[in-house]
Order: sequence, then C-alpha cells, then structure tokens
Amino acid sequence: KTFFSLFENENLEDGEVIFSVVMEKGEHLLTFDFSFTGIVRSICDRCLQPLEIPIAGEERLFVKFSDTETTDDENIIVVPENEYQIDLAHIMYEYVATALPMQHIHPDDENGLSTCDSEMLSLLEKMQQKENDENDIDPRWEKLKELKIK
Repeated sequence: KTFFSLFENENLEDGEVIFSVVMEKGEHLLTFDFSFTGIVRSICDRCLQPLEIPIAGEERLFVKFSDTETTDDENIIVVPENEYQIDLAHIMYEYVATALPMQHIHPDDENGLSTCDSEMLSLLEKMQQKENDENDIDPRWEKLKELKIK
C-alpha cells in the first residue's frame, strides 16, 4: 500500500506484487528483465465492492548511457553518462498498471453467474428497467409516425 500511495491512481491503491529483476550490464547499455506476479486490490466497476485482481507479466527495459541521444521508444530510457543510480519504481508501477484489465469486475462462478454483490445487482436491474420504461414511446406518437403526408 505504501508503494502504490506514491503514485496517484484511484484504481490502483493496494496490492502485493513480487518482482524479479535481472540486470545485464554492458559498456553503454543496461538490460533489465522484469518478471512479476501478484494481486492488486481495487473496487468492482459493477457493484462497487472490494475486488482482488490477479496479475502477471514479463517486460524488458533498456537503459542507454548518453549525453546526446533521445528516444521515443517506451522500452528504452536514455540517461546521462555520469548517472550512477536509476529509480525503477515508476517503471515497475507502470508495468503493474498496464497489466490490469480495462474493466475491474468480479469474475463469474463456474455456473456462469456473477459473483458481484447481489443487492447491488438487483438495484442496477431496477434502475435499468426504470430507464427502459422511461424510454418507451407513447403509443399515440407511434400512430402519428405511421401517418404519411401525400
């Protein structure tokens, strides 16, 4: 939770993710291989109840040492040659954030039924029905639509 609080993202505030990082050092290039797995705690988009989302991934990052080069490649970072430290926290946070699915919803059970909060699902159904009822067209207007000017 302390790590996630360093970054402002209301959908990503807590979790337990284990990273394995292997660094290969060259003369003007560092290669980092990241492997991670864990869970992220969030709120369900459908029922607003707490939700644990399993995540996993593998990424590769290159760090070039140069005082003149720049790059637009998201997998390459260019740092000045006199740098002796690289903070990977933001990179690791981005890897976790991009591993999350677009929708954060409770998965269905083995029978294909939602595991979301049943009370909230019931309320959502009532609101949807009410909205559908309000969108129904008055039958008198339907009859007027059938009339055509000749």
